[in-house]
Amino acid sequence: MTEVVAALIWEKDKFMICQRPVQKARGLLWEFVGGKVEPGETKEQALIRECREELAVTLDVGEIFMDVIHKYPDLTVHLTLFNASIREGVPQRLEHNDIRWITADEIDQYEFCPADEVLLRKLKGQE
Repeated sequence: MTEVVAALIWEKDKFMICQRPVQKARGLLWEFVGGKVEPGETKEQALIRECREELAVTLDVGEIFMDVIHKYPDLTVHLTLFNASIREGVPQRLEHNDIRWITADEIDQYEFCPADEVLLRKLKGQE
């Protein structure tokens, strides 16, 4: 199983979503910024590193919002979504196709990675 972390970054009533690059697995689907936990890293350290690499921002990592196990055809992920805020920097598209700030009411306008579905239901208040 692959340990994956992601950030639920809020700005007032909106949160950040990122569109995966076209050439990656699940290309052009939307997701929360994050990535794989490397050996020797805590989940929080991995999330800070991934956001620095992908967005050029420094995060303050908060409490776990939710975690989920999802089986894709090519891998099984244990995804931990943390509440987070940007301490330093302005998000830049270093790896993603696009970045958006959306409200919970706008979730259904975007096609997300399947592993995020249960997280999105909780954000919409349905879990």
